[in-house]
Amino acid sequence: MKAFVVSEIDGQLWCEVGETTAVARDESDVLVKVNFSGVNYKDAMVARAPSQVRRVSSLVGGVDAAGIVERSRNPELARGDRVAVHGGSLGVGRDGGFASHVYAPARYISPLPSSLSTYDAMVIGTAGFAAMASVLALEDRGLERGAQVLVTGATGGVGSQAVTYLALKGYQPIASTGSPDESRWLLERGASRVISRQEIADRPERVLASELWDGAIDCVGGATLKEILRSLRYGAAVAASGLVASADLSTTLYPFITRGVALLGVDAVEATPLTRQRVWRALGDIAPLVDFGVLVDRVIGLDELPEALDDVRAGATRGRIVVKLDDE
Repeated sequence: MKAFVVSEIDGQLWCEVGETTAVARDESDVLVKVNFSGVNYKDAMVARAPSQVRRVSSLVGGVDAAGIVERSRNPELARGDRVAVHGGSLGVGRDGGFASHVYAPARYISPLPSSLSTYDAMVIGTAGFAAMASVLALEDRGLERGAQVLVTGATGGVGSQAVTYLALKGYQPIASTGSPDESRWLLERGASRVISRQEIADRPERVLASELWDGAIDCVGGATLKEILRSLRYGAAVAASGLVASADLSTTLYPFITRGVALLGVDAVEATPLTRQRVWRALGDIAPLVDFGVLVDRVIGLDELPEALDDVRAGATRGRIVVKLDDE
């Protein structure tokens, strides 16, 4: 099969398209014929040397994929089912979705709602899954319709979809971006307004900033997350799923104790089957309202992956990059 293989040999990185074979790790693994995959920030971190994300010296990249079940012993995943595949060590410690076929454990495979095609599923991808999971986490915390919700990294895969879903659900997403030229695009996605990174918080001389946000979805981490916590309204929460700026968080207990705010971690990797079912069902419910085409930066083939991965590392994308795998 044709695949995009990432290898590190004696400190040297090799990323190339070649022929390889899909191999099951366990007899219970499900074989999926891949229609589409997506380019994620984690994929960009895997395809570098040294990599703190990749767990093996060589593998097929791609942390998510969507396609058709071709071989399965699982009664809930029948041959011909349309599915999304993401999570676990896919594309990190075992062969992933940048190939015509992929084997994966059943717990990381989700049947798609009838309203979603396999293409739609990879426009959504791990990024959109995290975005919807973040919205649901804020709703579980008590977010009310009409609330002003800050979204950081708003032109990225998670951020742009979070803006779209929040707007369609009746919230007011405030899009924060380091790319001011993309303001019009974000407003078209449903942002009620667009702000710079510097406008997330104020009063740096104080322990707490002004109460600015009814909730937040953070895809950045680091100092940005610290400023969000300082500026949430009383009882509000931030759903955090990204760390593109930094994995470190230096803050105080004041936001948590004085304002009763919450930091909600959102995980798309080891999410339980029940969570996956809930999130994909929510995505299916909102799908008829979404113009998936405008959430796509571009559609590419395997040969174009090196350039796409560079763009993702540089933050030079607007929405999702989708990889077309089948030749039909």
